[in-house]
Parts: sequence; structure tokens; C-alpha cells
Amino acid sequence: METTGKVKKGAGGRKGGGPKKKPVSRSVKAGLQFPVGRIGRYLKKGRYAQRVGTGAPVYLAAVLEYLAAEVLELAGNAARDNKKNRIIPRHVLLAVRNDEELGKLLAGVTIAHGGVLPNINPVLLPKKTAAKEPKSPTKATKSPRKAA
Repeated sequence: METTGKVKKGAGGRKGGGPKKKPVSRSVKAGLQFPVGRIGRYLKKGRYAQRVGTGAPVYLAAVLEYLAAEVLELAGNAARDNKKNRIIPRHVLLAVRNDEELGKLLAGVTIAHGGVLPNINPVLLPKKTAAKEPKSPTKATKSPRKAA
């Protein structure tokens, strides 16, 4: 039993045994920063369904990466508005609550150490008069006193 051809031992199923290619992760193939393999593992381990398609973790990673980038962008703007270089939970809360769509998505979420949005009910604000009358110089009248 002799093998024919030039198949080297340990070629891993490849014919010829040329230079081995460097493995490329699915995150790199999809052009993402979020880990596609790890998200796929979590989808399988979580038993959300009996089977998980090959495109599902890629799509989910892309959605999560987009949401994270959106929140970080808005939180960075909030930090810059407050003249800070570092994003803190307060900036994340301000970013999320001031954005209509993110506020709707994260309506039931509590952000630890985020505080609350600054809000004063208009009823509590001082009243503004419609027409301010200029004070005319009138005679200085003394307050009425009871005669003794």
C-alpha cells in the first residue's frame, strides 16, 4: 500500500503542502471590531434556538457595534460640552436620554451613577409679565399714619 503523488504527511487535507495560510477571524472578514466567534458561542450556549445560522452572529455583532458606536459618539459630545476629556456614566445618561430613539430603546434601563435629566416644571419658574411698564416718577407719598 503505497501512496501515489506528492502528498506530505501532516498537510491538513491540503494537497501539495505549500505554505500554510494564516487564519483570518470572522470579525476581520466582516470588517467588525466586535468578536463574531464569541457572540456565536454565546448564542449557542444560551439555547435561544436549537440551531444558529452562520450569519446570525455576524449580524448581531454588527448591530451591537453600531449601537455602541452611537452611544459613545453622543456620550463623547456630552463630555466635551461639559469640558471633560473622560466619559463618565453621567455623560452616557445625558446622551441616551436626550436622543429620541436611544431613549425609547433604553427607556426601562437604569444607568448606575447617571443621575437624572435636569428638568424644572414651567409652572415653578418665575412669571414673566407681558408688558413691562416703565416706572414714572411720581410724588413721594408718605405712608398714611394714624393721627395721635
